[in-house]
Amino acid sequence: MAEDVSVTFPGDGPGEVLRIAAWRFHGSGSGPVVHLQAGVHADEIPGMIVLDQLLPRLATAERRGLLRGTVTVVAQANPLGLRQFRQDRLLGRFHEAGSRNFNRHFPASIAHPDATSFSAWQSTLYALSEGAEIVLDLHTDAEAISYIYVHRDFWPKAEALGAAFGAELAILWDFDNSGAFEEAAAARLLSHQGPQRLTSTVELRGQADTDPATTEADVRGLYDFLGHVGAIEGADALPPWRGIAVPIQNIETIFAPSAGLIAFPLPLGATVAAGEEVARLLPMPGKPWISLRAPQAGRIVTRHRDRIVAKGGVVVKMTGNGPSARYTGGALDDSP
Repeated sequence: MAEDVSVTFPGDGPGEVLRIAAWRFHGSGSGPVVHLQAGVHADEIPGMIVLDQLLPRLATAERRGLLRGTVTVVAQANPLGLRQFRQDRLLGRFHEAGSRNFNRHFPASIAHPDATSFSAWQSTLYALSEGAEIVLDLHTDAEAISYIYVHRDFWPKAEALGAAFGAELAILWDFDNSGAFEEAAAARLLSHQGPQRLTSTVELRGQADTDPATTEADVRGLYDFLGHVGAIEGADALPPWRGIAVPIQNIETIFAPSAGLIAFPLPLGATVAAGEEVARLLPMPGKPWISLRAPQAGRIVTRHRDRIVAKGGVVVKMTGNGPSARYTGGALDDSP
């Protein structure tokens, strides 16, 4: 039976206490220690549903004696972000009180969280992953193909993870001091030796991709991945990975030169030539459209979910065949 390892941390109000629900499944001890979480950005829903659907399968595996490793599941990681409903929309990417991205500046250690609810949340969540050899952080983009984000030192080991989720792309990164959860986990894992070490951000397509068939495929893939790494006995073998891997330097991020309405002439995943139009932006009716074009040949990976964008907003991210002239380090969506 799963152990309830839920944790609490102080909120902003007098005497307020917030809770992160977490479950831990214990196997025979012969497999790896795994940490799975979703919803660090509270408005990224598909991963939460995937982990919810994984829970009964883990319980069954534990009951039948098929569980070899220890698996911790945090299906809804961010109670701070989940409180930020405004005009019937959840604003879950940034913490309103300080305008901080929820997935930045996670602590390198958990010893001395400061008094803010944001830092207390980060330290408390990170502590749940301490000791894990495999750490998967499930996210989504706005609208996107399925892809994984992996430190280069975990490649090509992470090909199996790409195969599990049917990822079409792996983006290989190095440390950039943004302090994303994955970066904090990678710093810990890379400082220790062990055959099973792996951490990755898994981007489960777009925020609205919650249809049951897609969810079922992701749950099945995640379960089979746990089998692949030796955490579960009797899972199906993974197929070969058929995506492509590119360094983060080869990702082109196309920002909006002004606020405006957006139209996309091509679908997600489309292959484009250098100079080909990937989006159109209308600053306001009666004004000329602005054509946004591919800086180099590549493939469309993500695009803005709403069809209106603020100046400087990310409109499209795409792969390139070579390094981007605009990339200077940092996370993919840093402002130009």
